[in-house]
Amino acid sequence: MMHAMSSDAIPPVDPAPQQIVRYGAMRYLGVFTAPPSLVFDRQSQLILNTERGTEVGQWLCVGTAPMIAALPAPTRGEILRVADARDSDRIAQMASLKPKYADKARELVHGQRLGMQIVDVEQLFGAERLLFYFIAENRVDFRDLVKSLAREFHVRIELRQINPREETRLIADYGDCGRPVCCNSFLVEMPQISMRMAKLQKSTLDPNKITGRCGRLKCCLRYEQDVYELHQAELPAVGKRIVTKVGQGRVLAQELLARQVLVEFEDGRRQPVPIADVLSTL
Repeated sequence: MMHAMSSDAIPPVDPAPQQIVRYGAMRYLGVFTAPPSLVFDRQSQLILNTERGTEVGQWLCVGTAPMIAALPAPTRGEILRVADARDSDRIAQMASLKPKYADKARELVHGQRLGMQIVDVEQLFGAERLLFYFIAENRVDFRDLVKSLAREFHVRIELRQINPREETRLIADYGDCGRPVCCNSFLVEMPQISMRMAKLQKSTLDPNKITGRCGRLKCCLRYEQDVYELHQAELPAVGKRIVTKVGQGRVLAQELLARQVLVEFEDGRRQPVPIADVLSTL
């Protein structure tokens, strides 16, 4: 027998919505819980508890289910509070100390004759650790460097070797387009780029024009690649003989964005033919 719920029964409490936050020098994206009383403004500066320690982050949006599903392996953590004036002062003080940390690290690297270059320094808000990002052509034994830095700054030290794209994410500002570089503004993952993409899109193959700030092919070559591949699959391949509404001929070239092919007809004429006018392939 079913019994009616008592009028004084306590209804279930909806869990606080999760929040999407960007944090860290490498601009990680995470899904964070927060006290229900906290109110966020666009790009609010936050104090966070992450798996690395106490950090500073930036609020992006409420973590809806589709938004969270779109994030590749997001980190998890807790929003402690919205940064106040005292927090902002500490953040500014930490930023002013970065050149000191970097200069000392470079001095030690030079003294120990290590084949590496310090790119950037990150200090966690809670002072749990100092992270030094570096580039190197080969593997580097930096154990003595870690010990020297720990003696100098009396804090846990981490060194992380990064690649050219990650270096750009850390220190670059604007791209050739005049906008902030994609890797440190909105990209979640670093896309795989190949010269084949530039050739398919018939971009200029001048390295100076298709190379980004990192010295690698520009990330924007990846953005429309799926569309180019889709149109390429729809069009007859170069060299194929086809039947069109105006006769038979051989495909000389594909014009992907126009969704047409350049055809040489049996009488020697050459003209573009829309995909809708291609009847069959021979």
